Amino acid sequence: MELRELASFLAVVEEGQFARAAARLFLSPPAVTAHVQRLERDLGVRLLERSPLRLTGAGERFVPHARAALAAANAAVAAATAVAEPPGAGEQVLRVGVMGHGSAELTPAIVRAFRRARPDVRLEIGPLDFTEHVTALVENRVDVAFVRPAPDDERIAVDVLTTEPRIVCVPAEGPFGDAAALRLADVLDLPIARIPDVTPAVFADYLYFTRAVNGERGRRGPDVVRSPQDVLLSVAAGRGVGSALASFARFYPWPGVRYVPIVDAPWDCSVLATRRGDPGGPVRAFRALAGALARDVGPALLGRPPVPGESGQVVRGALSGIDSLEA
Repeated sequence: MELRELASFLAVVEEGQFARAAARLFLSPPAVTAHVQRLERDLGVRLLERSPLRLTGAGERFVPHARAALAAANAAVAAATAVAEPPGAGEQVLRVGVMGHGSAELTPAIVRAFRRARPDVRLEIGPLDFTEHVTALVENRVDVAFVRPAPDDERIAVDVLTTEPRIVCVPAEGPFGDAAALRLADVLDLPIARIPDVTPAVFADYLYFTRAVNGERGRRGPDVVRSPQDVLLSVAAGRGVGSALASFARFYPWPGVRYVPIVDAPWDCSVLATRRGDPGGPVRAFRALAGALARDVGPALLGRPPVPGESGQVVRGALSGIDSLEA
């Protein structure tokens, strides 16, 4: 079994077609087909049904292990190439920025996995406020950043880690404190906390649901906020409301604040953002581990069943693949 066979198999699974997988890997379709066939022959089981293309039971069980193995290989390559750095390069450091609660339970899981995989790299972890959605990376203050939503900037590469429903945080004693759910039309009438003018437009669109409400400008609260704590203080004081991803409620229980789902709001995502084309071995390893964990154990960590196309059933297997990097 070779890594290129695993890569071809996973590309077919993720793309849903041999032709698209081949284009992604810069191979011919017959080459990808041959890789998958050799992998099946080596394993002695059929991983894919061809017509229609779908995973077999064995394939479903194999996917998370294959992804974990590729992530481990990427981390191993990054570790080996790091040794080739010129003398005097010094200790390797990876600076991790986290906006709010990051990507929920995935954030600490990814950090722990990276510590096990790359004990030679010193991690520096720090908070990011709403205005640092892009600038912390482009100004070289952090190397990877857990932010939301995905930055719309050609200088930034993005790996989506969670996709979640939207909620609003409202004063528990306010008019919507006992609401079971709200709609976007209701949100337009609520005073959502203000953000500084230097905040990236894509974050403002996310916070205020700009695209979902066709650009209508809703009310703004009196307080200017830069962080989740600022928002919650304003909400608890009855001066405004905030919006967030659903997982926010699990991380920020706050006296005087209640979280209400918005039933017709589009779901949005949290992402791992990096500088596009960053050649750093630690960055590549961190991205590989983040992607593997998000795909394979994310649904279990986040407390929800996997959505179609995800392969999150074999949680223990995926984690064991990451743990094996300690050796």
